[in-house]
Amino acid sequence: MVGCSKCGASVFIPGELKPLEATDCPKCDAELIMPMMLEHFELKSKIASGGMGTVYKATDTVLQRDVAVKLMQPELADDEEGLASFYAEARAVAKLNHTNIINLYQFGKFNDQLYLVMELASSGSLDKLIDEQQVVPELLVLDVGVKIASALNSGLKHDLLHRDIKPGNILFNAEGEPKLIDFGLACKSEAGVDYSEQIWGTPYYIAPEKLRREPETFLADMYSLAGTLYHALTGRTPFEAPQIDDVVLAHLNTPLTPPNEVAQSISESTSNVIVRSMDKDPVKRFETYDQFIMALTAARSELLRGQLRRSTSASASKPIEAKKVEAPSRKGWFRRKG
Repeated sequence: MVGCSKCGASVFIPGELKPLEATDCPKCDAELIMPMMLEHFELKSKIASGGMGTVYKATDTVLQRDVAVKLMQPELADDEEGLASFYAEARAVAKLNHTNIINLYQFGKFNDQLYLVMELASSGSLDKLIDEQQVVPELLVLDVGVKIASALNSGLKHDLLHRDIKPGNILFNAEGEPKLIDFGLACKSEAGVDYSEQIWGTPYYIAPEKLRREPETFLADMYSLAGTLYHALTGRTPFEAPQIDDVVLAHLNTPLTPPNEVAQSISESTSNVIVRSMDKDPVKRFETYDQFIMALTAARSELLRGQLRRSTSASASKPIEAKKVEAPSRKGWFRRKG
C-alpha cells in the first residue's frame, strides 16, 4: 500500500510492478510508483526528469526526513561526457553554502547506479507558478531576483557559472524560499567555454554573447536571470516566435520590449533594471552582481513605498462616520465634600 501524494488515498500497487515502475491512482489518476530502497533512502514518487537524470521524492529512513534523490540516467553510465557532467554537478553544489542554493547531502554509487541526495524543495517551481498565475506579483519577482542573484554571486566567488538559469531551475521550499538547482552545466568562470561543437542553454533565456560564441562570463547568467524575471513579470518570454531558431535570432538582433510596455502595471524602476541587465552588449549590463542586487532592492523599496502611499491615500479618502457619544453614567459617582 502506498499513499497518493495528490489525493491522499491509500492505494494497493500490484506486486508484478518492478521498483520505480508507475501506475495510476484509481481515484485521481495521479502517477504512483512502486517504492524502491536505495541504501537507506526510500524513493516514493517522481518529481521531475531531465537529460541527466530523474529526481524522486524520498525518505531518509535513518535521519527521518524527506529528501530529493537524483538518479543518473542508466544509458549515460558508459558516456564519459555524461559522467563528467554528473560529477561536475555534485562537486559544484558541494562547494556552495547559500540559503538559496539547494543543499547537497550525499553523492554515491549503489549497484552501479550513481545518485545525488539533495534538500527537498517541495512547493513547485517558478515555471509552475508562471503557468498557474500567468503574471507573478512584482514584489515576489523582485524578491526572487535578489535572492537568486545572491546565490549566483556566491557561486561566482567559487569561480562557478551556472549557465542554465530558467524558471524551471528555481524551486520553492515549504517556507516559500527560492532555491537554485541544476548545476549540471556549471563550469569554472576562468576556464572559458568550448563552443566548437554545441552551445548550452535554454533558447528563451540564452545570452546573445553565447550565440556569438564570445567568451562567457557571469554576465550571461545575469542576462538569463533577468530574462527569467521578465517572463514572470509579464507572462511571456522576452522574445517569442513560432520557431526556436527565430527566438534565438531575436536575442541577437531584436530590441527588447521593456516589461512595463508589455504590462503597464510594472513599475518603471523594475522595468529599467530588467532592460539594463538584458542589454545585448554585456559591457552595458551591471558590472557586478552587487550592483544588480542593489538595483533590484531599490526597485523593491520604491514599489513598497508606492503601495504604502496608495494604501494611506485610500484610507484618508474614506469618510469618517460620526458616532454618537453617550454621556458617562453618574451612577456610582460620589462628590467629595470640602
